[in-house]
Amino acid sequence: MTRHYDRKAVSGQLVSYIPNSYAERTSRPIYALVYLLGFLLCFMIGTILLQPSSISQSLSEPEVRVVAFIWVQNIMEFLGFSPRAALIGTPVVVVIILLALQITSKTSWRVKFADLFLMMGESVLLSIPLIVLSLLLNRQGVVANAAAAGQGTDIRGLLWSDIVTGIGAGIYEELVFRLVLICLLMLIFQDLFGVEKKPAVILSVAISAVLFSAHHHIFFANGHFYQGDTFTVGKFVFRAIAGVYFAVLYAARGFGITAGTHAFYNILAAVARTLLFVSHSDNF
Repeated sequence: MTRHYDRKAVSGQLVSYIPNSYAERTSRPIYALVYLLGFLLCFMIGTILLQPSSISQSLSEPEVRVVAFIWVQNIMEFLGFSPRAALIGTPVVVVIILLALQITSKTSWRVKFADLFLMMGESVLLSIPLIVLSLLLNRQGVVANAAAAGQGTDIRGLLWSDIVTGIGAGIYEELVFRLVLICLLMLIFQDLFGVEKKPAVILSVAISAVLFSAHHHIFFANGHFYQGDTFTVGKFVFRAIAGVYFAVLYAARGFGITAGTHAFYNILAAVARTLLFVSHSDNF
């Protein structure tokens, strides 16, 4: 007897896998939710520890500034939530979205917890090409930034802040720029303008990647424009390429692995910056 499988049950976004294989299981939204719960918890606890006042007021000038997180928080405040409720509710938004995706995917809710350790290893390995690319495109800038950031700063405190920020950015930037923005752009191009699927995908990925890169340099939050990281061609090009890389990962491996890869890249980059500063300081 031939057994039939729902297409969504055997695909990681746009890529099909053998049913119930590791790749198919871990591309399910329920895996993304369980895998990222620890990341969400670390980010929220770290944010509150680094900025205790954040629990009672809006993050207008936070020590840990994840712009995509602030955007979600701003939307909740616009809908009538208090700053405290918005802060607590922002990670709940991620949970609700992933639960909704799991329900609509009609895939199994069963999670093999051994897979979560493999997902962590996969995320680390997938972050390495970005580390290499960053050094190739902007090696001098990385060293200079590490030295400049460390001057007169508590290195351990800076590292902890960078790690907390990096975890939050991994989750919320992927939520905004891949899961939400690409899907929204696809709907606009295909349903509104009638663009064929392939060019619609290319346009959506390109636009999301450029906006992802640009928001690191200038962004709008809390009703004001802010200047972010100093603009250089190397930084902009690297982040745009990273945006395309994350989009491909999202299409192939789903939200969990993509957000995990982004978070681990940020963590490894923060550790590398710290080591570069220590090495740089030892030369004087």
